[in-house]
Amino acid sequence: MDSLKPQADMSDDTKGHPLNEMGDFEENQKLTRRILFKLDTRILPILAILFLCSFLDRTNVGNAKILGLEDDLNITNHQYDIGLTLFYLFYILSEVPSNLIIKKASPKIWLPALTMVWGIITMCLGFVRNFASFAAVRAILGIAEGGLLPGMVLYLSSFYRRGDLALRIGLFYTAASLSGAFGGLLARGLAEIGPRGGLEGWRWIMIIEGLLTFACGGLAYLGLPNNLETAPFLTHEERKYACERIWVDSPSAQQGTLTEELEGFKWSEVRRGLLEPQMWLSATAYFAILSGLYSFGLFLPTIIDESGFATDANQTQLWTVIPYAVAAVLTVVVAFLSDRLKLRGIIMLFSLPIAIAGYAAIGNINSPQIKYGMTFLMATGMYASVPCILVWNSNNSAGHYKRATTSGMQLAIANCGGFVATFIYPNEDKPQYHRGHSVVLGLLVFAWFMILLNVFYCAKVNRDKRNGKYAQYEGYNDDRDPNFKMVL
Repeated sequence: MDSLKPQADMSDDTKGHPLNEMGDFEENQKLTRRILFKLDTRILPILAILFLCSFLDRTNVGNAKILGLEDDLNITNHQYDIGLTLFYLFYILSEVPSNLIIKKASPKIWLPALTMVWGIITMCLGFVRNFASFAAVRAILGIAEGGLLPGMVLYLSSFYRRGDLALRIGLFYTAASLSGAFGGLLARGLAEIGPRGGLEGWRWIMIIEGLLTFACGGLAYLGLPNNLETAPFLTHEERKYACERIWVDSPSAQQGTLTEELEGFKWSEVRRGLLEPQMWLSATAYFAILSGLYSFGLFLPTIIDESGFATDANQTQLWTVIPYAVAAVLTVVVAFLSDRLKLRGIIMLFSLPIAIAGYAAIGNINSPQIKYGMTFLMATGMYASVPCILVWNSNNSAGHYKRATTSGMQLAIANCGGFVATFIYPNEDKPQYHRGHSVVLGLLVFAWFMILLNVFYCAKVNRDKRNGKYAQYEGYNDDRDPNFKMVL
């Protein structure tokens, strides 16, 4: 171990790395594949289920709305929008604190606990009776859900090398798009329960989905390991080798163990994260993408319903399934290419225009069939871009607390898109929703340019490191180290 020197690149496992000194190259490759297989099959399915629950419990009000939520609570469309806004406000405020806490609380406890708490809160939504209770429960739900996604990204970065992350995040992020498909089917089935027991059908959607979320949180506690060094499904040899893979990939790791276990909290690292230009460029781009993504999730049932493509609410729920399912498949394909090519921003420069084309067309089309076809482009372009932008910030941040800050801040800024999404599709704009589609179109174009600027910035940092401008940071063991190359 003492002979190893950090080489913070994204090259293939072991080839050209000091890990070759530890044994035969072919044996190391087999060991790497075995470790990744175990991590992929033991951790990713659990995170995917938690994330699916998160999106179900975040967007099920969209399904409930077309099943009579506003009428049953006697609230206006504006009050409904306020309830959604409160959710996003408290969701955003909880992200950075949650990421700074997760190390002390331990991921094995923190992530499942958040899930179980918001499962209980989701069940409470099934019993609200007026605007005040609806708004209060949505606000509390935002606090509980806010820490999940930044926590999962930070958690995965301690198990996988930088060049492995996009595909893995893409795999669990497909749960978001699949939740749209699954959510439509589940809502269609659960709505048939009511009215029963004095509760309307949409209330049963909240109650049963909340129960499922609570159960999934309990199962996650049983299945998630805290870190590589204590993962029970890895042998001693596999744990040792897996830790060394992470250490070789990043100068932020200390000899003999992982940084996350040794690095103490420093406000200077938080400050570095807050002042990082890459974080602001990627965060504002992600804000624009999420404005479209959240509005798509919240209002797709309404858009299909108002276009005349579906004949009733039940059929509308079923037609929402297909765009999400297609987006899920293509999200994994794009994430795989991103890891294979070792590129993040450049991949998004090609995937995001797919969504831009969809939004440019849908607001000016009258045909229900063509409108529905455009939703495929909208979903695919946005969902396929998200794993790349999520992992990009983590890839280019080293040091646990800087990475925790940049990951949390990126998502806090990005989730402000929920405020935009809530108000850009008012009922008076139906059925074309030209204003909403135009706003998202402009935001996606803005995101494309922010991504382009970030690519240029990362290329400049790499060029400066090659030219010796970062020589004073040699041995700093963070992303300022000249050996730490930025991912484009």
